[in-house]
Amino acid sequence: MTVMGGPMAGRLALITGGNAGLGKETAVALAAMGAQVLITARDETRGADAVREIRARSATETVDVISLDLARLASVHDFVAGFTAAHDRLHVLVNNAGVVLRRRCETDDGYEMTFQVNHLAPFLLTVLLREQLTAADDARVVNVASVAHHVARRGLDFDDLQGRRRYGAVDSYCKTKLANILFTRELARRWAADEVTANAVNPGYVASRWGRDGDLGRVWSMFLVLGRPLAQPAAVGARTQVYLASAPELAGVTGGYWTRSEQATPSAAARDDAAAARLWDVSEALVGLR
Repeated sequence: MTVMGGPMAGRLALITGGNAGLGKETAVALAAMGAQVLITARDETRGADAVREIRARSATETVDVISLDLARLASVHDFVAGFTAAHDRLHVLVNNAGVVLRRRCETDDGYEMTFQVNHLAPFLLTVLLREQLTAADDARVVNVASVAHHVARRGLDFDDLQGRRRYGAVDSYCKTKLANILFTRELARRWAADEVTANAVNPGYVASRWGRDGDLGRVWSMFLVLGRPLAQPAAVGARTQVYLASAPELAGVTGGYWTRSEQATPSAAARDDAAAARLWDVSEALVGLR
């Protein structure tokens, strides 16, 4: 029951939030291509259930789960310590997990939850895995962003990244999606010499658990229910991130924003390289790397 060949044979892919939605579909696709796949999940039971499903659907046993809670930076450090002890290289990192919350709340680290889970923790995870990514041939980082970044047309408010003065669920989410793209651009620039590529993806409007675990409130919950018939299946939404993670012709292609498996132009705010560099520096300071 093991895939013997395929375009991803011999490659290791790590997918955050791989127990549901886009993450699970990405795991199924990459495993079916021959990759060894590791997914992360906060809930051990859900993670184990997802692994059984992914193995069955991809017809391979080379799928496992490791616990990771992006709402705790200590969990990121613990995860990386365990991962690096077992693996000397990583070919693909898909930063897929995310959250949206109606009410502002803070993590144990003291940061606004959406900002930490959607940006700070993936930033820390990626930077801490630099040695493993650099050691791999044609290593790729894929950051799942969103067309919603266009809503944050004024850019990031560096004086209020934590939303202490003003907080709105959608506003906070859209700004973190903008942060994903800015992080991708700066990552591509800084790690170019390491031959590690980084690209951001817009998966489109997907029928997933987005917003349903986040207490968006009556109005937004109703909007999601009414809009569900227009949503594409998660397997369709995952195609672009699968393409970025696996396509041989994309070796060396970096710093892009992709939708429907094609490069697209993000908002002006997302193309602000000064903001991208500033976000990197601020993020390093917030997670204790400087």
